[in-house]
Amino acid sequence: MKKSIQLTLIASAFLLSCSRDSSPTSGGTPLGGNDPPAPTAYTDPQIVEMVQKDALKYFWDFAESNSKLARERYHTDNPGLDATIVSTGGSGFGLMTLLVGIKNGYVPRAEAVARISTALNFLQNADRFHGAWSHWISGTSGDVIPFSTMDNGGDLVETAFLVQGLICVREYFKNSTDTTEIGLSQKADQLWKEVEWNWYTQGQNVLYWHWSPNYNFEMNHKLQGFDETLITYILAAASPTFAIQKSVYQQGWARNGGIKNSSSQYGIPVVVNHNGANGNVGPMFWSHYSFLGLDPRGLSDEYVNYGDVTANHAKIMYQYSIANPKGWNGYSAKNWGLTASYSRNSDGTTGYAAHQPNNDLGVISPTAAISNFPYTPTESMNYLRFLYNENYSKLIGVAGPYDAYSLHYNWVTPRYLAIDQGPINPMIENQKSAFLWNLFMNAPDIRSGLIKLGFHSTQHGF
Repeated sequence: MKKSIQLTLIASAFLLSCSRDSSPTSGGTPLGGNDPPAPTAYTDPQIVEMVQKDALKYFWDFAESNSKLARERYHTDNPGLDATIVSTGGSGFGLMTLLVGIKNGYVPRAEAVARISTALNFLQNADRFHGAWSHWISGTSGDVIPFSTMDNGGDLVETAFLVQGLICVREYFKNSTDTTEIGLSQKADQLWKEVEWNWYTQGQNVLYWHWSPNYNFEMNHKLQGFDETLITYILAAASPTFAIQKSVYQQGWARNGGIKNSSSQYGIPVVVNHNGANGNVGPMFWSHYSFLGLDPRGLSDEYVNYGDVTANHAKIMYQYSIANPKGWNGYSAKNWGLTASYSRNSDGTTGYAAHQPNNDLGVISPTAAISNFPYTPTESMNYLRFLYNENYSKLIGVAGPYDAYSLHYNWVTPRYLAIDQGPINPMIENQKSAFLWNLFMNAPDIRSGLIKLGFHSTQHGF
């Protein structure tokens, strides 16, 4: 899928470097910090708080300076690189991360509200294509930045990741007594209702990823399960203004039941057909991006139980790292997790890869195991101890765990991606309190959309 290959198109741009500079660029009150602590054994609650505060910095200290949305990337070895490129999907994750920051008292509420207001006003005026935003947006002008020649218009999946965050913003502030916060909730609601989800079907029973004013639907990328795009169908069905019918979900995403898979790995059922994985599992982000707001626990449609899909995905990934069939040095029960991230090229340079069992390059991506917290709390905590108590000075930087590393090659990239830092706070908080899951799943339009598609939730009573 696209997210599995997206940055390979621009990998050459990542090879630039210059002197280290980690000063905040977004203005306002910085969280700051991150000098390596004295060697110690932090308690589990201390580590969890540290990683949440660290990952928040990406969306606070290093936000795009004008829009206050998420930069596509931040390189400590070249901080000026692509400083004005906004990640649409990463910004949705960032909005959810800021809500966690407000809830936990990590950021001043009034300042966070002001930032989110700036961000939503920017989104209202940015380029849109039948209501959908582009993959990348210029933080300076709001104009589309083409991701590729034909990908210069609406990106429905990135838009879905953003809207998932907007729904949570709407729900969090909707009962406020503060007029600014009420206005923020109303603006989020307006933006969500303007997305023309049904336009992206071309009148067929499937959603398409892209539409371009120059190339129409020429990219011809259908959204079919299983990968990271489930949330797109949920939102499209839930839309009060531009909804799809159940048949689009059944024939498109679920492939009329073809989404089911009876294979197992390490004695654990795979449950669904992971696209391109042939009875195995794909990169871990497939069980993260759609589920920052969408609660998979006890969530089932007529085909599969998504609680089993996501938990089993995480457990298989954990067991794979222990089995370590390729014999990489360093893989273990405390050092595990494969997903799409920066990667080490065969010549030692930095590139990008969708790491998974059938594409294992010896590179661990911290977001994989950390964002699995709701699925594998014990195993994910073991991994966090490995990072913060054993390898802090090597693997933790100005905005939390670096994006990728390989103990086998003694290699680490001092870089960050919005789509990797973004799931960390929401998923940890969901494991702690179901915070974002409750916001999203209790939204009346979301609940109606899920019921319309034939979903049942034992956690949320429908």
